[in-house]
Amino acid sequence: MAQPTTLHLADTDVEGALQEKIGSIALKEKETGTAATAQQLGLGYINLVGFPIGPETIALLRKADAEKLQTVCFLKTAGQIRLGTINPDQPELQPLIAALGAKYHADVELYMISEHSLKVATRLYDRLPRIRKTTSDVEIATSDLERLQSTIHGATDIAERLKTTSVTDTFILILAGALQARASDIHIEAEAAGIRVRYRIDGVLTTIATIPKEQWPRIISRIKLMSSLKINITTAPQDGRITMLMAGDKIDIRVSTLPTTFGESVVMRLLRSTATSVTFDELGLRDRAYEQLTKETSRPNGMVVVTGPTGSGKTTTLYAVLTKLNAPDTKIITLEDPVEYKLEGINQSQVDWAKGYTFAQGLRSILRQDPDVIMVGEIRDLETADTAIQAALTGHLVLSTVHTNDAAGAIPRFLSMGTKPYLLAPALNAVVAQRLVRRVCEHCAVEDVLAPEVMERARTLIASIPKNSGYTVDPSRPLTFKRGAGCDQCHQLGFLGRIGIFEVLVVDEELEKVILTSQASEYQMREVAKHQGMITMVQDGLLKALDGNTTVEEVFRVAE
Repeated sequence: MAQPTTLHLADTDVEGALQEKIGSIALKEKETGTAATAQQLGLGYINLVGFPIGPETIALLRKADAEKLQTVCFLKTAGQIRLGTINPDQPELQPLIAALGAKYHADVELYMISEHSLKVATRLYDRLPRIRKTTSDVEIATSDLERLQSTIHGATDIAERLKTTSVTDTFILILAGALQARASDIHIEAEAAGIRVRYRIDGVLTTIATIPKEQWPRIISRIKLMSSLKINITTAPQDGRITMLMAGDKIDIRVSTLPTTFGESVVMRLLRSTATSVTFDELGLRDRAYEQLTKETSRPNGMVVVTGPTGSGKTTTLYAVLTKLNAPDTKIITLEDPVEYKLEGINQSQVDWAKGYTFAQGLRSILRQDPDVIMVGEIRDLETADTAIQAALTGHLVLSTVHTNDAAGAIPRFLSMGTKPYLLAPALNAVVAQRLVRRVCEHCAVEDVLAPEVMERARTLIASIPKNSGYTVDPSRPLTFKRGAGCDQCHQLGFLGRIGIFEVLVVDEELEKVILTSQASEYQMREVAKHQGMITMVQDGLLKALDGNTTVEEVFRVAE
C-alpha cells in the first residue's frame, strides 16, 4: 500500500511562494467583490495598482482627508476629476464632490476601489516633497535660485554644500549651480555607488558632485512634482517641463527621466529666453562671412541652409536670422521639432509625428498661410526637400538645416535625396556650415605654447587661406595664441562661453553649372568654394585663435 506523500513546509522558498499565491488569489477575489458591489450601486470600478497618478492629482485631497474619508483622487484632466473610495455612502463625500467641482469647474465622478487600491494610492503621499502651501513650487524655487546664485563660488563649493544641504533643497542648489555656471544641461545619473551630478558647460560634460543613493527617491520625486510627471511611474521614460521667471530672464527647463540599471536618471535642458536675442556679431560671424550671410538672407526668395551636427548652434543661427528679418510688414512662420524658444511676432508651429503632422505636411500647410519667410527645422527626406525648393522658387525665403559635415557636403546630400538639379540650382542661395568652440576665459588668459607639429599644422592651414578671401596674415609674423590657466570665473576650465566658427558657400553662376551636371561631388564643391575665396571652418577658427578668442587645440578638436 502506497504511503501518502508528506509535504514539508520547512523550505522557506516553497512556503513563501505558496503564501504569495494564496495572497494573490485573495486579492483577486477582493477586487472581484469590489467590482460586483460597484455594479450593484451603479458606480464605476477601478483597480489602482499600476495606475499612473500624478503628484498634482493625488495632492488635490490632503492626506488627512484621504485617510479620514478613505478616498483618493486618481485622475484630473481638463473638466474632469475622478475620485476612488471604499465607502461611497459617506455623507461627507457629497459636499467634497460639490466643492471640487466648483473650484476646478470640473465634472466630479465617484468610483469604487478596494482597500488594497486605497493603500497603494495613499503611499504616494509619502513620496510628495514637503512644500510651503502659501505659494507655488515654482515661486519658491525662483526666490531660492536668485538667493543662491550670488553665493556659489565654483564647482567645489557646490559639491561641499550638497554634503550638508537638506534633501528638499538639494534640487534647488543643483539648479542654482547650473545657472551660475551657465550650463546648458544638467545630468543626474543613477550609478552603483551613488548619484552622479554633471553639468554640460560650453558643450563639455563636467562632473560636479555625487549624491548619496538613499536620498535619490525624495529628490527625484521633487523634480517630478515640479515638472508635472507621474511620481509612481519609475519603469518608463517621461518628459516634462518647468518654467521659471528670473530677474530679466525666463528659463524653460525640459525634463527627461529614463529608467536605468541602478534607478532612474534625469536630464534637464535649460532654455534661456535671452538666447533668442543673439546678433550676428555675437555668433562670431565676421567680415566676408558676415556680409555674405546678411546679403543672402536679405533676398526676397531662395533657400539658405545651415549644416552641422547636433549641438553645433544651427538653431541659434537661424533664430538670429529670423530676429533680423522680423518686421511688422513681414509674415514669418516656423515649423520646428520641438519649439524650444518663443519668438514674439513670429508664428511657430510644432510637428507631431504621432498625428502625422510631419515637416513635409506642415510645410504644405504653411504655404497656404501666405508667408514671406519660412523656417523649416530640418530637411531629411525628398518630400520635404522638394516642397522647400518649390517654396523658394515661388517667392518665399526658406531657412532650414541639413545634417552634413561641411558646406560642400550639403549639395550632394540634396542630390542623393533625389532632388532635381535644375530646380535645386536656382533655388539655393547659400549653405552655412558651423561649429561651436569654447572661448578662452579672459580672466585667466596666458600665452599658449604649442607643440612644434601642432604649430606647423596651424601655420600651413593659415597659409592656405585663399588670396581672394579678404584675409591676409603676414607669413613673417610670429603666430601667438592664448589659453586659459583656470580660475573661479571659469570653474578652473580655462574657457568661458562659446563662439561660432563658420564657412559660407554662396551658390553663384559657377556653382550652378556644377550642380546642373547632376554628379556634383564634395570634392568639386570644395574646389569651387576655394575658387570663390571661401574660408573653411578650421581656418576661421584659427583666425579667431590668433585673435585670442579660442585655442588651437579647441579648433582642431571641433573642426577637424
